[in-house]
Amino acid sequence: MKRLWALLGASLLPLLAEAGPAINVGVVYDYLDGDKSTYLKRVFNGGDSTAFVKINIHEIVYDAEGKPTELPIKSQADSSARDGLMASPARLIVPVNGMQGTRLLYMGERERERYFRVRFVPVVPEKEDEFVVSSEERDEYKKTLSAGVNVLAGYGTIFFVRPKEARFNTQIDDRAGQYAVSNNGNTVVVVDDFKDCAASDENDCQPITKNHVLPGKAFRFEKQAGRQYRFKLVEGAAQKNYEVKG
Repeated sequence: MKRLWALLGASLLPLLAEAGPAINVGVVYDYLDGDKSTYLKRVFNGGDSTAFVKINIHEIVYDAEGKPTELPIKSQADSSARDGLMASPARLIVPVNGMQGTRLLYMGERERERYFRVRFVPVVPEKEDEFVVSSEERDEYKKTLSAGVNVLAGYGTIFFVRPKEARFNTQIDDRAGQYAVSNNGNTVVVVDDFKDCAASDENDCQPITKNHVLPGKAFRFEKQAGRQYRFKLVEGAAQKNYEVKG
């Protein structure tokens, strides 16, 4: 009998875990072109209860060795003097099977490229969260979630702010045993859908990867005999396919 209850409990857990909001923010990487200052980001809720979503933003700063550090955006009393990325609104109430949007607004200098991590975090609303809901609605929502096992899963995305005068200058270095894609421009390029497969068997492949090459950096790989490499080089709106043999 104990074994039966254990099996029943295990079978019910996936069903209970589905109770609650389930957000989807679309693509993980977003890019703000040099002639734009705002970007619309949509949040979908495919769960079975309303999603209360807080948006947090940190700037990603790289040191000389390429190691990233996340720094909070400095808030200033005068919003016109703000330097960085902000979300408006920074709190979303997304209904079941519905969608809400936030505008990511960049304010500050555009002489160099900048990077931000934008987190979309579902929460149980509290008074200090500033969601426009009454105490009764808040308590009812908590009761709804407490009926099952809930995991409020959030998403972190990366937001690239290109310089005002974006310049692409990608150099390819194809030599014996090694291949390099160097970014000599001032804005990120993407080595997308990178595939490393056996030339004689298309099913013998390494996992496909997406690689961001920051200004002054390079993406390199060693060429091996009998292998074939394919990727798509993305420079803003321009794309070009490459095929390399080991």
